[in-house]
Amino acid sequence: MEYTIQAAVAGEFDDVVDETNAALQDEGFGVLCDIDIQATLEEKLGEEFRQYRILGACNPPLAYEGLTEEIELGALLPCNVIVYETDDGDVVVSAVDPERLVGIADNDALDSIATEVTDRFERVLAAVTDQFEPASAA
Repeated sequence: MEYTIQAAVAGEFDDVVDETNAALQDEGFGVLCDIDIQATLEEKLGEEFRQYRILGACNPPLAYEGLTEEIELGALLPCNVIVYETDDGDVVVSAVDPERLVGIADNDALDSIATEVTDRFERVLAAVTDQFEPASAA
């Protein structure tokens, strides 16, 4: 089951993270949390893992609109965007598919919000891919 929208690029991991953050900001999202999975797994478990970051993205006006329609929507927020390194050394930027995510709530009043967030995430992915070479597997 597909539950994300994504793009793969050839670039330095930290540069892709920076560009993703900038593109999110350009689309009105703030990053409420930035979880470095690689560092966390090393610290907590002593395990090595690929470069992997989870960015908790939130667009306050859209979040407010959604929470006004569905108070329990907060359990699905913020919308996660992940950036990770593949085995081939490419970098994938992947965002939760907002339409699938809010579909869980089964509230038609959220459909337009989900569409708006999807459109913004697609522009974020386009902005990132515009800045880097295509991934080797693409």
